[in-house]
Amino acid sequence: MYKQQAKGYASALRLQPAPVHIDSVQDVSWWAGTTNFNMRKPNLVIIHHTAQNSCDQTLQTFTVTRTQVSAHYVICRDGVVHQMLNDYLRAWHGGVAKWGNLTDINSSSIGIELDNSGTEPFDSLQVRSLLILLDTLKHRYNIPTPNFIGHGDIAPGRKVDPSAWFPWQRLAEKGFGVWYGDTSLVTVPDNFNHLQALRIIGYNVKDSSAAIAAFKRHFIPADSTTGSELNEGARKILYSVMEQSL
Repeated sequence: MYKQQAKGYASALRLQPAPVHIDSVQDVSWWAGTTNFNMRKPNLVIIHHTAQNSCDQTLQTFTVTRTQVSAHYVICRDGVVHQMLNDYLRAWHGGVAKWGNLTDINSSSIGIELDNSGTEPFDSLQVRSLLILLDTLKHRYNIPTPNFIGHGDIAPGRKVDPSAWFPWQRLAEKGFGVWYGDTSLVTVPDNFNHLQALRIIGYNVKDSSAAIAAFKRHFIPADSTTGSELNEGARKILYSVMEQSL
């Protein structure tokens, strides 16, 4: 099925564009094909957890057409990496989502699924493989450091992956995503608007409580189960992350 679909898209790319017909205007009888083009490249990496029972089950899910869901990569608990789709092609992993002004996340991102239930720590071998893969993708496509995010970040209130167990700080220390330093040195301005800060980072704040919960799950996982309020410590973290996103 994969080969059949890929062959179909390859045939479509080889076709010479048909003339654009406009009433009372003569059709162009020849085609001037530009020489200045290349492949579209991804600019975001979205990390998920599978919430399934095994890597094999996830591979099966992504190879059945009725599921209508896919990802570019699946990383098993033992660190084995399965690439399921060419990076330049559009996988169906983001769904209804938004990050900054982007609403069609699938068209500009790579989706990575980690075999994990969402209620447990991530395996060290799995995280090691993820870091190597992220390093490859970052250098291959020049993906900006802040553009390594989670499904829960782009779909607050609808998704929670890759869960509060995910080691975002470790990723940020390697250059994949932003983090914050010593917040004791941070002074939050009196006129600080936390919703505006979340929006600057990239969160959709239409549901403000969901956006705050998503931010805390990513940056303050120890406080991610205590509601959508921001105490002074959380405000300092938010302000620090916002400054790195400007």
